[in-house]
Amino acid sequence: MTAPLSWVVGAGGLLGSHVTRTLAQEGVVWTPELAVPWDQPEGADLLGRAARAFLKAADGGPWQVAWCAGAGVTGTDRASLAAEVVLFEQLLTTLARSGAGREGALFFASSAGGVYAGAAEAPFTETHPVAPLSPYGEAKVALEGAATAWGEQTGVPVLLGRIANLYGPGQNLAKPQGLISQLCRAQLLRQPVSMFVPLDTVRDYLFAPDCAELIARSLGRLRAEGGVHVKVLASQQAVTIGALVGELRRVFKSAPRIVYGSSSTSHFHARDLRLRSQVWTDLDRRPVTPLPVGIKATLLGLGRMLGEGRLA
Repeated sequence: MTAPLSWVVGAGGLLGSHVTRTLAQEGVVWTPELAVPWDQPEGADLLGRAARAFLKAADGGPWQVAWCAGAGVTGTDRASLAAEVVLFEQLLTTLARSGAGREGALFFASSAGGVYAGAAEAPFTETHPVAPLSPYGEAKVALEGAATAWGEQTGVPVLLGRIANLYGPGQNLAKPQGLISQLCRAQLLRQPVSMFVPLDTVRDYLFAPDCAELIARSLGRLRAEGGVHVKVLASQQAVTIGALVGELRRVFKSAPRIVYGSSSTSHFHARDLRLRSQVWTDLDRRPVTPLPVGIKATLLGLGRMLGEGRLA
């Protein structure tokens, strides 16, 4: 069977970079000639041009698009999030007008924390109703809806991946997210980190390379089965913030410098975000990177950046 031509939108980010490396081991990953300026008015036009060029490169053969883009975080304002929705809808519209059909497949990276923030009775599965608390979560639900409707209209198989708290080397530290990466950075720079959630807050931490492998496997299953599917992508291991701080202390050989406080966005964060997948569960039966190993890899990656003068 011919391997599909892949395009990872958002290939420069934490998830996108690891998905790109994983898919490149299985086939060809296509890259647009011009980078999309996400925060500029011409971004939508350039994204549309890239989509047309991608389908032309596929030349009627199998293809897959993995949407791993998105600059939004829990506290992002509605206007910025609305711009992201417009860009995604531009991609879908252009693909449809350019003849996208069942020979293709689309993966959309959603956020379990965003869509389940107000839900009850964890652990959350694919069958739980979404209950966003923040504009960020509402935007993810809107994007999921757009991808679902598009898949049903075009016949292109679609997978909505609701992803746990992602961490690992390559995280954008300019964004106010990624607790593990932020704590590793603070350790290297000998700076304190502000913490705005209680120590008994429960999260699911998924190492980015593990997530990328699961996405690649899920895309293979999606192409075989067709249709529109939702899958929770998680380690399925619950960790309290207190336990995480303990692991960091063991890896660092010293206590992380944490300043506890409050934030205007604290109410957007769920207390318990345990996750379970009930979809394609055979794909989850694989070893996951132990948390201490993932933390050490993240710390080493940031250490290399510090040595190169790229960590501020």
